[in-house]
Amino acid sequence: MPEPSPSAPPLRSFGRFELRALLSKTTRGMAWLVHDPRNGLDLMLCLPREQPNSAAAMEHWQRSAQAGARVQHPNLAPVFEVGQVDNWPYAAYDRQLGETLDERLARQAAPLPVQAAEWVGQLLEGLAFAHEAGHAHRDLQGCSVLIDAADKVRLVGLEVAQEVFPANVDFNTVTRRAVRESAEEDVLAAGLLLHRLLTGRPVLGLNDLQAVIQQMQPQGREVVRLGWETPHPIPEPLRAICNRATDRQARQRYHQARSFWRALDGWRVAASQDGGGPVALLLDKMQRGGHLPLSTTGAQRFASSAAQSTHASALSDAVLKDMALSLELLRRVNLSLRQNGHQGEAVLNMQRAIQMLGLEGVQRASNALKPWPGLLQPAQAELLRLQMARVVKAGQVAQALRPAGYDAEVVFLVTVMQNLGRLLLQYHSPDDAQQIRQLMVPPEPTEEQPNPAPMTEQAAAYAVLGCDLDTLGAAVVRYWGLGDELVHMVRRQPLDASVHPTRSDGELIRLTCSLANELIDALGQPEHRRRLGVELATRRYARALGLGLPDVLAALNPGAAQAPRPSAPPPADEAAAPSPAEVSATGLSPLRAKLTPRSGG
Repeated sequence: MPEPSPSAPPLRSFGRFELRALLSKTTRGMAWLVHDPRNGLDLMLCLPREQPNSAAAMEHWQRSAQAGARVQHPNLAPVFEVGQVDNWPYAAYDRQLGETLDERLARQAAPLPVQAAEWVGQLLEGLAFAHEAGHAHRDLQGCSVLIDAADKVRLVGLEVAQEVFPANVDFNTVTRRAVRESAEEDVLAAGLLLHRLLTGRPVLGLNDLQAVIQQMQPQGREVVRLGWETPHPIPEPLRAICNRATDRQARQRYHQARSFWRALDGWRVAASQDGGGPVALLLDKMQRGGHLPLSTTGAQRFASSAAQSTHASALSDAVLKDMALSLELLRRVNLSLRQNGHQGEAVLNMQRAIQMLGLEGVQRASNALKPWPGLLQPAQAELLRLQMARVVKAGQVAQALRPAGYDAEVVFLVTVMQNLGRLLLQYHSPDDAQQIRQLMVPPEPTEEQPNPAPMTEQAAAYAVLGCDLDTLGAAVVRYWGLGDELVHMVRRQPLDASVHPTRSDGELIRLTCSLANELIDALGQPEHRRRLGVELATRRYARALGLGLPDVLAALNPGAAQAPRPSAPPPADEAAAPSPAEVSATGLSPLRAKLTPRSGG
């Protein structure tokens, strides 16, 4: 549409349409509010900023716009008409579908974070559907988003702004590549819209998101990250999601609208606790595929041990060598307890579980599990095997660090369960687990950031799933009916939280297992950072657990000579400290029953 010169009278018509207001003008497109006297309707016209440069380009525009108009989704606005006036193509939409996001923000304060996430989530659902149908937007702006009175979001302008190619180009050969690259740019623009909604002001002070993208790294030098002065407090998961969407490193961003939507939806559902999101998806996958696969020789090892010995200790050792079988026995024995009315009691001791289920029950549990590698491809199975090996090592370290008188089996299993969300994600959603690992890789250093910090596991999980991995594990433990006390114990001590001495048995075990897991994580860092990581973890827990660096090094290197290690510091109230005899007695609280020490332990 030609723009009038300052001295010329303003345009009043465009073909049969009466022009009412210019809603938006960007480097790639325009949006006008018009009245259609033929139909008696107010419409919104979306046009490219430049005319197609040839008859072939016009034909390509019309064909693409018509194809985009045929894509139907609740979050894609239906196209009223596709046409052209004086070689200016347009797509028309019914104004009754709602006001633009720009208009909504102009008349009301910044939305709450949950509302912003809901709006962008709806936008991403429609955008993902369009991308999967082979179409792109290419000029996603605030005026491209319509919101009605019920907060239903619809996207307008699909395929209106198109790539400008030379007049003699073969459109059939360049369209597919252009759509794929433009789709990634659409996802980045959606992240910028979320940033604008959360901050309450234009990104980098610019209303045109295409201009913002050109100034962002790697094309420009600007970095777009959420600050701390925002109209409303932003929850950490949502902050991580938004910052990933606009990350300075293109490889760290969301490349698909569907992935961005899954993260936002996962956080929204987890925040509302309405029984959906990544937790519900994981539980559904577990119902169909089990929790973890049985190791290759797990069933044979157990059968051989059962044939050779009936001693519960020997059978327990054999079962504990297979992580999947151990978890399955705990699930079954605690399910049996619930069915028999023991709602508050839970079993977390393998000897007791075997005694309650019997050899036949254990064999049935073994037969119910999928053999290795279960649902995984060989490369994915190898990653799960390595992760299991790290968890086993953490369990052994926790056993070596446990205070005197506490059951080694309980400590080992709690350590395993503090990794339950990670293990289940690797088995049931290996692609998501891979995304999290990739986000934790430090970005490339730059002059401004010569030593960039990597994304934490928690932030990476937020950015991929919308919730952290401990939440997944705790939800499964609750689903298995292992009790609220254990649900708390399987959550690691947050890395940003202080560690304080405790008189609680369960808390003492939780902290011991958390330390063991942090130590193994430290050993997984680059070699020059391992020693520092071990020392920092030790320093965090030293006072609460009564441990020093020699104790930790001895636990990490059990073959080395070990000096006698002091037991955990006694509680301030000596009378409250249970003796070994009290801990092993029957008829105690459910938690005490779970802490029953093994004979000779």
